[in-house]
Amino acid sequence: MNVVVIGAGAAGAMAAIWAASAGADTLLLERTADGGRKILISGGGRCNILPVRADESRFVTGSPRHLLRKIVRSWPLQEQVAFFEHEAGIPLVEEVESAKRFPVSQRAADVRERLFGLARRRGVALRAHARVTDVAPDAGGWRIEIAGQDPLHAGAVILATGGLSVPKTGSDGDGLRMAGRLGHTVHDTYPALTPLVADPAPFGDLAGVSLPVAITAQAGPMRARAAGGFLFTHRGYSGPAVLDVSHVAVRSRGSATPARIEVCWTPWDARAWDAALRPGGARTVAAVVGRQVPDRLARALLERAGIDRSRTLSNLTRDQRLRLVDALTRAELPWTGDEGYRKAEVTGGGVSLGEVHPGTLESRRCKGLFLCGEMLDAFGPIGGYNFLWAWATGRAAGLGAARRSI
Repeated sequence: MNVVVIGAGAAGAMAAIWAASAGADTLLLERTADGGRKILISGGGRCNILPVRADESRFVTGSPRHLLRKIVRSWPLQEQVAFFEHEAGIPLVEEVESAKRFPVSQRAADVRERLFGLARRRGVALRAHARVTDVAPDAGGWRIEIAGQDPLHAGAVILATGGLSVPKTGSDGDGLRMAGRLGHTVHDTYPALTPLVADPAPFGDLAGVSLPVAITAQAGPMRARAAGGFLFTHRGYSGPAVLDVSHVAVRSRGSATPARIEVCWTPWDARAWDAALRPGGARTVAAVVGRQVPDRLARALLERAGIDRSRTLSNLTRDQRLRLVDALTRAELPWTGDEGYRKAEVTGGGVSLGEVHPGTLESRRCKGLFLCGEMLDAFGPIGGYNFLWAWATGRAAGLGAARRSI
């Protein structure tokens, strides 16, 4: 066997496609019964396959950023779009309001089916129920140990086992542990793009209320800002904006300076709200606020600012107005924890980008070993960025492994 790819998720499937396309005899190993399970659950079952635009600055990594940029640019966004539409047979549509791309069919199952179909047509062999327990250099190539099966030998190995997020899909960190045993630096892992919780939950009675917000999380030098959907849950907060800043909160847990999270509930800034709440007329403060945010949230914000709902603008004191402006534009969001890997979209941390060649993703420590996808120390925001990373790193690793092994 020229190339063995371990892990049939998004990155692994793409790696196998490109390794086989380059002429390598390619075997794709998957521990579950099928593979591609994160593809199936992404985008609410629609599969947010790519973003409409790619902003490299929105990726998070603890590795040198110039390496991240090289990897992302190795397969530009428009070339990825062309691949899916013309080679994989998956026509895409842009969702303008969210800046996301989905399959026209709006079915994640179609994405998985056509990717695996393309892999088969390119000559990839898929073996399911194959749990790899170890990989090691052996006789100029690599030995792959599989639980309950005979070991395999390959000229090159691609580790595409993912991280620790959504363990029910088959991710358990085995690949990261293998990489560590082989001498790689594995930056501390943590749940990323995960909902936050508050115990007790001060806004628990707002569960189900959603709205677009701007949100900032800061803990010491770590800072993240996002704009987008926000959802109150029974346990805390979710929605794209919360997920996009959650890594700052997660990484600050247990530290001397836990993250402070602030929310601006509307597009209006403090100056605009100060003007809107100036004395004048018989309108109630509740009516003014209720025109900009959902009614249940308006009531909660007024209560937190200590303002009766029946109070009119004419009777609003300066101190009350300033408290309410703060509650609307700089509201501190109490939090105590997060939903962890169980609900995390991705894993933060992972194998240092400095230990792979950015053009091929071959390990700098082990010749013939390639790493891709969520195993690497980088992740992007909600909106197709992490699939973009999976596709780009999978392709680079597949082509690199094929060149190494043939």
